[in-house]
Amino acid sequence: MANIIEINSLDQPELAVFTKLTEAQLRSKQNPEKGTFIAESTKVIGHALDAGCVPISFLMERKHIEGKAKELLSRCGDVPIYTADSDVLEKLTGFALTRGVLCAMHRPEVKSAEELCKDAHRVAILENIVDPTNVGAIIRSAAALHMDAVLLTPSCCDPLHRRAVRVSMGTVFQIPWARIGERADQWPEEGLRRLKKLGFKTAALALNSDSISIDDPRLMNEDKLAVILGTEGDGLSANTIADSDYTVLIPMSHGVDSLNVAAASAVAFWQLRRR
Repeated sequence: MANIIEINSLDQPELAVFTKLTEAQLRSKQNPEKGTFIAESTKVIGHALDAGCVPISFLMERKHIEGKAKELLSRCGDVPIYTADSDVLEKLTGFALTRGVLCAMHRPEVKSAEELCKDAHRVAILENIVDPTNVGAIIRSAAALHMDAVLLTPSCCDPLHRRAVRVSMGTVFQIPWARIGERADQWPEEGLRRLKKLGFKTAALALNSDSISIDDPRLMNEDKLAVILGTEGDGLSANTIADSDYTVLIPMSHGVDSLNVAAASAVAFWQLRRR
């Protein structure tokens, strides 16, 4: 039975998860098992439920309870549904940017890189990418274009950042992901050693003089390949490039020297997919 709670203010303590907590507070880095995240839109929330994520509470306009969220809510038992008319909810910063339905959920347990890569043949490595929009877009491309998993270096943005989840269109719940190291000093040397031990050759996307073209047959012939993408500004670290098996570039035309990392990821994932 639906547990509908009418609100006339956004100051209620139960709504702090939607209104006051920062991304860092939601994540609860010191106690990740107690962390939460916010999913937006019925489609994204549905993907999260399909993946086994557990809802804590909803915040939505009243009209959606018997409208577009009705089927979704039928899956969630007596989880609290905080609701009001749109003029009240629009006072919530950012609410107008959503698709009308928010859900606070418990963070899922994340597997280790070794568990994810045990049977994988193509993985994406995100090195220090901090923009949640880029992380979400890359994860969406990885899910759509035949990557088996996504690994994130310690300084990379949280894939369950509210914007990353939204931009990924819920694919963050459809493709497995994990951190490859929890501390900054565990990448790249230790992380690359772990990938090698798992049987992966590494392909670093970088504009170096010794880079090979992304359509080089040697890349396609690799049974297990990890595609490494670098941060938005500086690209990959010198150590990552030096210690990778291949340095790879996407040939450009019209004097363009590079693509946005999210666009480059889509090209790379499609070209380097396992055939």
